[in-house]
Amino acid sequence: MKGTGHWSFVPVLLLCFLNVSLSDSFPKAQNVTWFSFNFKTLLTWRPKPTNYSYTVEYSKLGEDNQRASHCIQTTETECDLTAVFTELKSKYSADVLSEALKGMSSDLIEFPRTASELFCPYQDTIIGSPQFKFETRNEERKIILNIDDIPTAVSDAQKRQLTVQDIFQNDLQYKVTYSKAKSSGKKVKISTSRQIELTDLDRGESYCFNVQVFLPSRSINKQHGELSQVQCSSGGNPSILDVYSPAVIGGGILFIVAIISAVIAAIVICSKQRREAKTREKREYL
Repeated sequence: MKGTGHWSFVPVLLLCFLNVSLSDSFPKAQNVTWFSFNFKTLLTWRPKPTNYSYTVEYSKLGEDNQRASHCIQTTETECDLTAVFTELKSKYSADVLSEALKGMSSDLIEFPRTASELFCPYQDTIIGSPQFKFETRNEERKIILNIDDIPTAVSDAQKRQLTVQDIFQNDLQYKVTYSKAKSSGKKVKISTSRQIELTDLDRGESYCFNVQVFLPSRSINKQHGELSQVQCSSGGNPSILDVYSPAVIGGGILFIVAIISAVIAAIVICSKQRREAKTREKREYL
């Protein structure tokens, strides 16, 4: 009886060994991360699989998991979940499962899985930089900025592509940062309108601007979108210091001085040569 009891543990140990071996052949996904830009949302992870695959499951907070149909037993290391996140203000989570390759079977009941952090498209997606144009009205000491709406990767039920304005509506604001050209002092104006008037300007001065989306309803570190490219207005009557750098101006002055000096030297030499020629002529005549 004693011997029988000892050998009864062998199948259990063997089963445990087989499970560990199978699990080791399907490494868990690492660095499971969300990347979302203008509501195009990707789940990414590592490493690239060799003899196994990955499957992505996702769920809205409080609901059951479901498989992403286009990310089942894939050898890719990213999954685009833009289309399935239809409720943009909801929170979502995802799991990346390590499984056998397509067409291969496994005895594992539970596959190794790695969970993501919670993700909310409305709160977490990065908003890109806006494009804008401006018009200058020197007589009114005013500049008007016209900001273009930003398209997103989301469409409505009629397949119409939505913009940032469509999604955020009253939560959306724009932040303009501006200063005189070649000045470090900056001013800021925040507006809910895509047409922004700047009136505290000095006539004839050149100003530089950049614009970004501002979302005060978000957490502080996610309130700002990406900065636009800087654009500068031209001053009404720019001075030579605004147009050229001091080095260029200095070089120009030296060049002019050199030319004047060369002209003066040539005149002096010519005058001396003429005087000497006249002196020689007088001596020869005498």
